[in-house]
Amino acid sequence: MATAVKTMPEPSARVEAPPRPRIKVVRKPAPVLLPWLRAQSINVTRHAAALRPFRPDEFGTGAEAPTAGHIQAVNKLITALRGSLLRMSGKVRSAVEASSEEPSAPRLQDTMRKKEHAHAWVRGIERIWDFYFELFGQRQTRYAKWLLSCDRIGLDCYRVAYLGLGVARSIPAPPTFSYMATGFAPATFRRGIPLKRLGKQLNPFPLIQLPYHRLINPWTLGAILHETSHNLQSDLELSKEIPRHIALRLLRAGATPQVTRTWVRWNREMFADLSGMLLGGPCIAGSLMDILARGPETVVSYSPRGPHPTPYLRMLINLELLRRMGFESEAKEYRRAWVRIYPSAAAGNIPTAVLKSFSEACPLVVDAMCFHPYKSLGDRSFAQVMNFGNKEQQMIEEASRRLAAGVDPGIIPERFLIGAVRSALDRRLARPEVLTKNFYKALASG
Repeated sequence: MATAVKTMPEPSARVEAPPRPRIKVVRKPAPVLLPWLRAQSINVTRHAAALRPFRPDEFGTGAEAPTAGHIQAVNKLITALRGSLLRMSGKVRSAVEASSEEPSAPRLQDTMRKKEHAHAWVRGIERIWDFYFELFGQRQTRYAKWLLSCDRIGLDCYRVAYLGLGVARSIPAPPTFSYMATGFAPATFRRGIPLKRLGKQLNPFPLIQLPYHRLINPWTLGAILHETSHNLQSDLELSKEIPRHIALRLLRAGATPQVTRTWVRWNREMFADLSGMLLGGPCIAGSLMDILARGPETVVSYSPRGPHPTPYLRMLINLELLRRMGFESEAKEYRRAWVRIYPSAAAGNIPTAVLKSFSEACPLVVDAMCFHPYKSLGDRSFAQVMNFGNKEQQMIEEASRRLAAGVDPGIIPERFLIGAVRSALDRRLARPEVLTKNFYKALASG
């Protein structure tokens, strides 16, 4: 009897379920305008909070750190500007709230105008904040001791000037502040003048900008005395009196208006040079010669609008002061070296009237600037205020030997160490790297 066999499905065979119907999901877009508006108010408020004053110890606590006076002066500027920004932030916040309640085009556009105005202030304050943040931040680098040394030289220049006055004057504060920047020449930014990099805000204290190549060669730092002297001319209220007196002296001596205007235009740079010589002595002539000695075409090139004397004449002007200070042999030696390099100025474009009258005009100008008593100096001349002579030069020469030997130079004024290191270099008392190390060690210790 036959048995029926039931056929089973193959193990791999599957029974597919019928397809499910697809359901289309429609997402409602999240609101954009109101959250975005709130973010604008938050952004401006946080910007204002971030541009906060600097803490007293933010850039270190050692002697090389910015002084409390420098920090306070910058914070005063930032706080004043930040107050205006906070008020603008409040206006943006109120405008955002009004626009959120009634997001009409006029209200929204008014909010955007207020936002734009506030952000312009943010950018302006941020530039100022960044400037001082980088400036003060250099005092936490390997160059901090070098910059401290330059600060102390600048401070010493102010001390000798104010102690030498014949009348008491209000003491300027804070003192000069040095920083390093790239570029060929040093520069200064005087106290109380509007600075472009500060958005035309007033500079709260004198800044001395020094290129790196000057700092590594301290015998070239006569530039500190020059740049500090620019600030002294302003703080001692000589900026108008000196050019006025120069003009009177020249015109009374028969100088032409053209010649007189030229010397008056040069007055600020001449004062900085001559004041630097009175502060530092004969070795500053060598530091000045470092700057002025270039190709002959440059040295005899006259600029009809330039504030600096033509380099050829500029060196001779300073040598006239060196002679008047009592260092006649040094002045003759520098002059001999100068005219050997540049035998004649005739190849340049110096006006004939200026060149022909130079031998008569130069002594008159140097006398008017350095040896005439000024009321703001207590009826003393600038040469009397600074009072540099053979005694001071002997101190510099003794300090040069000590610097070369690596011993304490003693209680010598800081500004004299520039001449000391220059003298040690010229006489080859030690290797340049040894002199550099000892120079900064002497200034930055303590």
